[in-house]
Amino acid sequence: MDESGIRKRKESQNGSTDLTKDNKEVVKAVALQKDVGLLSGICLIVGTMIGSGIFISPKSVLLYSGAVGPCLLIWTACGVLSTLGALCYAELGTMITKSGGEYPYFMEAFGSIVAYLYSWTTIMVLKPSSFAIITLSFAEYASTPFYPGCSPPLIVTKCLAAAAIQYVMIITSINCLSVKLASYVQNFFTAAKLVIILVIVGAGIVLLAQGKTENFSNAFDGTATSFGAIGLAFYNGLWAYDGWSQLNFITEELKNPVRDLPLAIVIGIPLVTVCYVLVNVAYFTVMTTTELLLSPAVAVTFGDRVLYPASWIVPLFVVFSTFGSANGSCFTAGRLVYVSGREGHMVKILSYINVKRYTPAPALIFNVSLTHLMTHFVCILIWPQMISHLLFKTLYGVYRVMKNALSSFGNRKCAQRVRATF
Repeated sequence: MDESGIRKRKESQNGSTDLTKDNKEVVKAVALQKDVGLLSGICLIVGTMIGSGIFISPKSVLLYSGAVGPCLLIWTACGVLSTLGALCYAELGTMITKSGGEYPYFMEAFGSIVAYLYSWTTIMVLKPSSFAIITLSFAEYASTPFYPGCSPPLIVTKCLAAAAIQYVMIITSINCLSVKLASYVQNFFTAAKLVIILVIVGAGIVLLAQGKTENFSNAFDGTATSFGAIGLAFYNGLWAYDGWSQLNFITEELKNPVRDLPLAIVIGIPLVTVCYVLVNVAYFTVMTTTELLLSPAVAVTFGDRVLYPASWIVPLFVVFSTFGSANGSCFTAGRLVYVSGREGHMVKILSYINVKRYTPAPALIFNVSLTHLMTHFVCILIWPQMISHLLFKTLYGVYRVMKNALSSFGNRKCAQRVRATF
């Protein structure tokens, strides 16, 4: 009896340990996995920051700074400011190792009300608007090669942006399938955008070696002295640097956040700063300030003048750049929705995780749905203009058809009269 009792006890103990193991496995299955390493973290920062800003913002920074010299200084200063801000976020991220970007920091510092307001503002407005801007940039550079010498019509750009929202669906599907797959996609497109930046910088260095330095003489002539103009120049420059806080949105998924978070920031943001300054130097070796301000797409104009007949690679790689930036934004925006749902500030279902793939699929789907609404809302703003344009074209076409028909009818009547006369 004693032996049988001991056996029963052992069996019950083994059963209980098996149950605890199963429970541990279940808990592990519903948690985000630590799959993001140092390289993927650097690529997330660089790939999200280098979107379309460096290919569009040079005009705005130059417009408000007034000259080449202060323009380059403002680009450098924006990089320094972004680095300092990111270092502050690195300290916060190592102290509060929770995903969601600023959301857990607001929660710890100011309470749930401020965190709630931040999460809803970012999820409902800021992130979808950012996606809408990315799709518009994608549409502008995708349509520019078909309109050489002029900017594409607004109708064409926004219709293409409305159609391009489908590639956001592809990005969301990738992020729902696997975190590692999304990281690989981000690494690939980050490498692609660094390639086109190296091509532009390399071409600029060659032109500088050939003596193309006219635009750098008297570089500070015409410098803006208004604080408002300088502030607007900084605003547009900092917009191009937006994305330096993206790694804080996935702190829980970093393999070693205490090491990888600060190191990725120290490597990634100075790299982006150097790229931005050198790209602007390359632009000024080819275009004067007036030509750069009049260019509808600065990078495309640079490619047409320097890389022809291979200038088509510039808009192609800019499209790749916007794709990579959209992938990084989708990757991080879904985590904010997930954390908000986990804390009870969004509906609970948004905090669910796919048991097999370890991805916050409901949060990603919710985010892309808002992106659809925001992008189509932006494009709907030009529907009256589009409808009036199409109506005018239709009526004009009907008028031409009727005119041709009447003229041919009149010609036949005239011919019949002539034959009757003779």
